[in-house]
Amino acid sequence: MSVYTAVQHGQLVTYLKQYSIGELLDFQGISSGIENTNYFVTTTQGEYVLTLFEELKAEELPYFLKIMNCVSTSGVPSARPVSDQSNNFLNTLNGKPAAIVEKLAGGDIEHPNDNQCATLGDALAKLHLAVQELSLHRENSRGHVWRQQAAELLMPLVDDESSALIKDELNAQLDYNSLPIPTGIIHADLFRDNALFSGDKLSGIIDFYYACNDYLMYDIAVAANDWCIGENSLLDTNKFDALITAYQAVRPFTDNEIKYWPAVIRAAAFRFWLSRLRDVHFPKEGEMTHLKNPEAMKNVLIARRNSPQNYCLA
Repeated sequence: MSVYTAVQHGQLVTYLKQYSIGELLDFQGISSGIENTNYFVTTTQGEYVLTLFEELKAEELPYFLKIMNCVSTSGVPSARPVSDQSNNFLNTLNGKPAAIVEKLAGGDIEHPNDNQCATLGDALAKLHLAVQELSLHRENSRGHVWRQQAAELLMPLVDDESSALIKDELNAQLDYNSLPIPTGIIHADLFRDNALFSGDKLSGIIDFYYACNDYLMYDIAVAANDWCIGENSLLDTNKFDALITAYQAVRPFTDNEIKYWPAVIRAAAFRFWLSRLRDVHFPKEGEMTHLKNPEAMKNVLIARRNSPQNYCLA
């Protein structure tokens, strides 16, 4: 979440007249996150998050908003989109598609504990089951084709060691796009800043705007690579076991998911390393922006390549 498109007070007052959420009291930009413009909005009836979509087109957004509504109504703690007086989740503000969701209590976790990792695993499995009822499909916008294109763009711009690592990882993942493992709707970006906790209680999962249809295990890999990090970018065994055990108590893994897990967790690390490199080399302009350090995810990828025994599921 960042601020790329500035919203003026009068614009927001007019925009909120489409909703039944009270009068505007205050609003402020949110600097964390990367892709969209976000504001905290306080009205006479409550607190909300306003998102202006910088990359996604209006016709793409019902996919995400339907998922968010499904997940929240299923009982999985998550951000619920707010409909306007015409029962629409999506409108336009300052020339950009825009939506409002309820602001959740709690905050993100800098150093997750075992209980929080277990709670996240449980919620993620329930999310995967809840969205099975939806007849929606969207390819992963940061999938195989994107990784190939990003790699080719970045290799001339990075140091020789990083360029060689990118090339080698591309070769290692040539067959990744056709693994015989379950797919479905996933969050695809479940980092620590996209889940809010009050103590050990999950207030909700947020920011579904990378959601897509992909391997269910990819969602777990993205989370594990951020929530379960220990020394030297290896997985903390206790946190990882807590995440995996809680997930499997709801949706057990198939034999093929266990078999191909090493490829999936490496692919997740590779995708986010490339993404962060791209953000550094091709930054977007904005009033408030937030970039994540590519080196941290590069170290995760190297750890996954060098120590497969550290994340074994068998």
